[in-house]
Amino acid sequence: MAKCDVCGQQENMPYECRHCGGTHCGEHRLPENHDCSGLHDWNDPKGVFNSGFDDSVNSSAEASTTEKITSKLPFNTGSSGVLGYFRGNPTYTVLLLMWLTFVAQIATEFVLVATSTSPIIYDSIFVLTPQNPEYVWTWFTSIFAHGGIMHLVFNSIVIFFFGPLLSRYINDRSFWLLFIGSGVAAGLAQVLIQLLQGGSGSSGVLGASGAALAILGVMTILNPDLKVYFMFFIPMPLWVLTGGFAVISLLLVGGGMAGAGGIAHAAHLIGLVIGFAYGEYLKRTKNIRTPNQLQLGGGGPGGPGGPGGPGRGRGPF
Repeated sequence: MAKCDVCGQQENMPYECRHCGGTHCGEHRLPENHDCSGLHDWNDPKGVFNSGFDDSVNSSAEASTTEKITSKLPFNTGSSGVLGYFRGNPTYTVLLLMWLTFVAQIATEFVLVATSTSPIIYDSIFVLTPQNPEYVWTWFTSIFAHGGIMHLVFNSIVIFFFGPLLSRYINDRSFWLLFIGSGVAAGLAQVLIQLLQGGSGSSGVLGASGAALAILGVMTILNPDLKVYFMFFIPMPLWVLTGGFAVISLLLVGGGMAGAGGIAHAAHLIGLVIGFAYGEYLKRTKNIRTPNQLQLGGGGPGGPGGPGGPGRGRGPF
């Protein structure tokens, strides 16, 4: 027999909470019903245990403002709906923001042309330029904006293949800090190096290349021998692919051509350096087991939040 920590009732088969270690009766077994201290270790104390699989949770926990709003939307916002793909999967959220931003770019260009408005407005919204680095918002919008459909597709491919893999080893917050932090640092470094190389009149910076290569850099440190397929059919270890990017960028930046060919080579290089540094940090502080080949699907150790559970497909890069 054991006594419930909340009501004192004697139980032959008590429940032990795996979050706080307390002993509880059937009525108080749920973390929400015994004021579990473990709730405070989560970013979403009210929602993390309310998975929808236990009706007693919904009846005992007061619906949040967010739940009230989402219940009125004309589409499924649960784990089985379209938004389920983005819960706990920052990679898909990043990709969605990139493509939505690209649509916004097209719409903005259309409006500017239709109204004969100066294109400077477009740059001030989406592009980080050497002329106006003080436009702080462009530090962030420029990460998600792209210079064309192929630019967007290439970066999307890198992020789509390697983002979910990285998400298995770090939490969402760390993923976003790496993505945004490396993207901002890469863009500012590109602008600074262009200015130092006498390129004050150079074009601005936009695109997620720096952030994408930071992700690539982390995975290269964690698993340099990961087998990938360059251009989808040329097999090689990941370190060769990443090393090729690094060498090309280093030679061009060192040769005073940081923006040669309209490509932000300095941003690529800084993104890789940040990725290498963070990957080394993870390698030294985390016990990480990595696969020997690239596997698609899965936003974390338990798989994506979307319908169908963890992905099982495999594919080349």
